Amino acid sequence: MTQRDPEDVAAYDEAAAQVWVGEPKPLAGPIEIREYDPAWPELYEREAERIVAALGTRVVRLEHLGSTAVPGLPAKPIIDVVLEVADSSDEASYAPDLEAAGYVLQIREPDWFEHRLLKSQEPNLNLHVFSAACSETEQMLLLRDWLRGNEADRDLYAKAKRELAARQWKYMQQYADAKSEIVADIMSRARAGGAGTG
Repeated sequence: MTQRDPEDVAAYDEAAAQVWVGEPKPLAGPIEIREYDPAWPELYEREAERIVAALGTRVVRLEHLGSTAVPGLPAKPIIDVVLEVADSSDEASYAPDLEAAGYVLQIREPDWFEHRLLKSQEPNLNLHVFSAACSETEQMLLLRDWLRGNEADRDLYAKAKRELAARQWKYMQQYADAKSEIVADIMSRARAGGAGTG
């Protein structure tokens, strides 16, 4: 995913046309941030069972990530899941079975770790697919684990999320990219803490 100026709507229009499977889907309204819901991990567990049932041993790694995976952190009510398969560019080896289980392929980003995004609506879920041992998976999980254990950074991130969600965006990716500065700041401490220096 190429970093863009979140204010440059034309750049997002162009990028969306390149990566969306079918028509790009702009936001239908404001971004909703809810207080943490203890039901979110239960929703993840239920969906994890459905994914494993669909793919069996083709699941290399499956994790709950994002803000709904951090107790106490306000979040959009969308469960984010990361799935590693042998080769995420080989869609024929996994996507048809996931689609038969109710997940719809929406985004294809070959230039960003061969990322694929499938969605379901009940529950509202983003399924991020990467190849096995993807470095981006490790970064996502490092952020999750750091926020689970660091109240100050959890509060800092929650404040930034609320402020940015209150703005008007055409695409969810603009909001995500607008968080990049605060995420980079938190990740620098997470990497230092993970190395035993913080």
